[in-house]
Amino acid sequence: MRPVWRVADVRAAEAGLMATLPPGTLMQRAAAGLARRCALLLTDRGGVYGAPVLLLVGSGDNGGDTLFAGARLARRGAAVSALLLTPGRAHAGALAALRAAGGRLVDRPPARVDLVLDGIVGIGGSGGLRAPAERLAAGLAQCRGRDGDRATVVAVDVPSGVAVDTGQLSLTDAGRPAAVHADVTVTFGALKPALVVGAAAPLAGQVELVDIGLAPWLPGTAALQVTEEADVTDWWPRPGPATEKYSRGVVGVATGSAIYPGAAVLSVGGALAGPTGLVRYAGSAREEVLRHHPSVIATDRVADAGRVQAWVCGSGLGTGDEAAGELRAVLAAPVPVVLDADALTLLVDGSLADQLRRRDAPTVLTPHDREFARLCGETPGGDRVAAALRLAAWMNAVVLLKGDRTVIGTPDGRVYVNQTGTAALATGGTGDVLAGLLGSLLAGGLAPERAAAAAAYLHGLAGREAAQGGPVASPDVAAALRPVLARLGWIGGSTWAGANS
Repeated sequence: MRPVWRVADVRAAEAGLMATLPPGTLMQRAAAGLARRCALLLTDRGGVYGAPVLLLVGSGDNGGDTLFAGARLARRGAAVSALLLTPGRAHAGALAALRAAGGRLVDRPPARVDLVLDGIVGIGGSGGLRAPAERLAAGLAQCRGRDGDRATVVAVDVPSGVAVDTGQLSLTDAGRPAAVHADVTVTFGALKPALVVGAAAPLAGQVELVDIGLAPWLPGTAALQVTEEADVTDWWPRPGPATEKYSRGVVGVATGSAIYPGAAVLSVGGALAGPTGLVRYAGSAREEVLRHHPSVIATDRVADAGRVQAWVCGSGLGTGDEAAGELRAVLAAPVPVVLDADALTLLVDGSLADQLRRRDAPTVLTPHDREFARLCGETPGGDRVAAALRLAAWMNAVVLLKGDRTVIGTPDGRVYVNQTGTAALATGGTGDVLAGLLGSLLAGGLAPERAAAAAAYLHGLAGREAAQGGPVASPDVAAALRPVLARLGWIGGSTWAGANS
């Protein structure tokens, strides 16, 4: 997991570290890391020497970091210009260093710019950019370098104009983000929420973390955790020589209907790609499920399904009395449960709230934004982390809030963020595949928050894999799960040798 820290924690860590260092050391560390990354980017565009570089400089330490980095680039021969947004409040020492290195001040962007450093506002900013900074940010896409290509924009610590702790964005009257859209963000000491979650995250571009020595000073518990491949690899259940299908776990799937048999087929497909040894299907789409997945044991009702280690319920189930009865049967089972789609709709009237909150076994809810709004009476809004945590506490359940950067919140306040999402997954039925995979991971013994994080991570990779073949449909995502797992080395080979059938 990669930890992510809020501004107050970063500020406190900086203060603690600076008290042990000579004055200005921390800023020089940041400037050195920033200048190194900028030099690499300029090398890719023809070299540092003679490269036109523009610094957009605000007040405070963020502007100081930018000016000191610009001075380092100027000493390597770059043609560095600085546009001061608040000339009387620029960092005096850093401005003197830039001038001494040959940098110059300008009142408008030069005609040619290879690289722009966004040092307008750092982590102390609040709200979107205001004029004229917003107009400068909007005009960066028109800046062209010596090669005629668009200038590369590097954000210093965070893109200016984003809400750092939440990832929210303010919009201008014209409807565009009142923030800088960076190609690369060089952040110092710790990742911040706006770089990984919310509408602001895509504006960060490629994020590079520069170590300035903050780690020993940061609190023991991060605000968020970003799931990485190594985490999912470590969590993934692997059978051994004595394993048989029941000891690998059995997942029950109560999805689909005569009207929506595809939901059942897709959710079962997701479950079969997971680590469990057997899938039991319960529902009126049993014939269609068996046609596509003959290894499944299928019955008409949850009550007849037999023993399972986890249930998946909701996708295409319907919202009538029969569907509500199946949901009650699932909730009554003393095993982990995934509730998706129609199961979430059946929770809206509150009639099942007590049964849901009384459950001793884990529950995972998987709403998209509209389902969240039906459950909570309001949309998630800009602070998606707070929204997921609010619903998790209210429902006493782990909440997987779907989106480009899916957020997983737990009732006790832990948060996991997935960064493998893709717009290719924004098509009907892909959530059914996700729910099935998640249920299989729960039945395989994973803790609910880990199962949710792992499922979201792999689902995103499968979406990317499927998109390589053109427009994506949900069966493509289900089919892509196996090659994704195989490429990552989690299925096949000696790991599975000797397992009993």
